[in-house]
Amino acid sequence: MLMQSRDVLSEVGMSIEFDAPISTWFEVGGRADRLARPRSHDELRACLRSDPQLLILGDGANLLVDDEGVRQLVISLGQGVFSAVEWNDERVVVGAGAKLPQLINESVRRGLSGLETVAGIPATIGGAIVMNAGGAFGAISDRLVAVHVMNRDGVQERLPRERIGFDYRQSGLQGLIILGAEFELLPGDPAKVRERQLEIMAYKKNSQPMADKSAGCVFKNPTLAHDLPELLRDGIETAVAGRRVSAGMLIDKAGCKGMTEGGASVSDRHANFIVTAAGATARDVMRLMERVQDAVKVRFDVELHPEVVLWRRRP
Repeated sequence: MLMQSRDVLSEVGMSIEFDAPISTWFEVGGRADRLARPRSHDELRACLRSDPQLLILGDGANLLVDDEGVRQLVISLGQGVFSAVEWNDERVVVGAGAKLPQLINESVRRGLSGLETVAGIPATIGGAIVMNAGGAFGAISDRLVAVHVMNRDGVQERLPRERIGFDYRQSGLQGLIILGAEFELLPGDPAKVRERQLEIMAYKKNSQPMADKSAGCVFKNPTLAHDLPELLRDGIETAVAGRRVSAGMLIDKAGCKGMTEGGASVSDRHANFIVTAAGATARDVMRLMERVQDAVKVRFDVELHPEVVLWRRRP
């Protein structure tokens, strides 16, 4: 497989990094057997010919890689056409590898509103779109017009937003490779847009351990299958069947804040954050996630599902 990959990618002048580190915000986990950095759509197609099951590495902010690393070809889209940004009045066309925080800052500078609602989320555009990243103030899909994608056969397509199944932390784009996206923003007063951005950032800094090594929220907020009388007595009106409740609240009330496993721990500031210290491993994080899931299941009979993406080594 390695020799075949080298031959395929050498056809378009690409080089491969072997035993390459995979950068994540947890700062734990294994390495990639092979990593490539395509700069064009043709180079990306060559990567797909090499390994149709290749993995896309974004900013690593929502990723946990098993300590054994991964066999699949890993590609980074942070260069060439995949990092391009083109502004046309309120419309912006941006490559999948461009950094979301930088795009937000530039839109705010131009007095364009719509992206500041996802301020504080470290991600590439492609990574943010595939998981429909967002929070209490909005989601990346709110001002999205279209997404440019490539399937595993190398065929490109422009998907209008209405054809994409965006929902809470999901897009329906899994399996496709996001090449770029188009956003339609709203003109406004640069000072007011900047003020809103700062308000959102301040809220997150005050409620989340943003200075620690973590991947943000580890679990999705669950939709309840049954009422939670204990929480209703506490005045939490959303604790009824069919409503979505805070995973962090459930984890906190299940007594998991401060729980540790090796070098990983549940944050004391926000219970839906797992943070890592020196010497931590990916397996520490995985085991801690399982313990948290078990505790919430025992206390509330609620299943927590990971928001963080896990890469495991396939046979």
